[in-house]
Amino acid sequence: MTETALRAVIKGTGSALPRTRVSNAELAARVDTSDEWITERTGIKFRHIAEPDETTATLATAAARNALDAAGMSPDDIDLIIVATATPDQTFPASATIVQHALGCNGGVAFDVAAVCSGFLYAFSVAESMIRAGSAKNALVIGSETFSRILDWEDRATCVLFGDGAGAVVLCGEVGTRGALATKLHADGKHNELLYVDGGPSTTGTVGKLRMRGREVFRHAVTNLASVMHETLEAADLAPQDVDWVVPHQANARIIEATAKKLGLDPNKVVLTVDQHANTSAASVPLALDVAVRDGRIRPGDIVVLEAMGGGFTWGASVVRM
Repeated sequence: MTETALRAVIKGTGSALPRTRVSNAELAARVDTSDEWITERTGIKFRHIAEPDETTATLATAAARNALDAAGMSPDDIDLIIVATATPDQTFPASATIVQHALGCNGGVAFDVAAVCSGFLYAFSVAESMIRAGSAKNALVIGSETFSRILDWEDRATCVLFGDGAGAVVLCGEVGTRGALATKLHADGKHNELLYVDGGPSTTGTVGKLRMRGREVFRHAVTNLASVMHETLEAADLAPQDVDWVVPHQANARIIEATAKKLGLDPNKVVLTVDQHANTSAASVPLALDVAVRDGRIRPGDIVVLEAMGGGFTWGASVVRM
């Protein structure tokens, strides 16, 4: 794109976490595990678990308000809301419509995107495309999850990995050099059995529980993420050394480290929050982005790569100039 092209610019970030924070030691009191076992395999130390009055939509709304405040904007400015989630409040309507009503900006476009851990990147790409096409001016793109609702708390291989939370960005159409530079998305449905939920309205009539074959997912994640990051940087006419920060999906510290090594990235340029939040699925990328923006690491003008892989498999990356 030229400097006169319309781009989707991140004007503000926000996040929200449930009130209850659970340490590995606290989790070990109810699950056959230990702090040492979890930390060694995942890098996770804490996660937040939603209380009954906290839902995907309430967390998404709180994150959205924080992003709007950071952008210096009001709900009335927003004409598009996309919520990426695998754990909606209801089968329908979309959680995005609940957020829209809670914010008080009814009348615009609002819908959910389901691509699990890659959901935020899919939603980000849709919003960015709609802004460039003139279908929207200002968008809220939110990743929000309450994965604790679909965990099998007797399966120590999976229940220790996930947490609840939300992250959001405000995207605005602007002409200039800032904004989304390139995005690449992929999916491969043949790997369904490696990471899935064993229920649904059309099959079992139940929500179901998360199931995962961790070793296989790890292998695919490192390969796919390194490949799509290289592909996206190439599309943006950039090299790894041009990147100021990588904000990866916070699934597992070992996956993040292995992916950075495969690409030859400086580990000090990788934002890591999985130790504090665990895997929050679609919320993890915007949540980590908000942390790094608010603590001053990520600044205006920085080249940032966002990346994620989730069940499906789905995966993708986006290069953004902040």
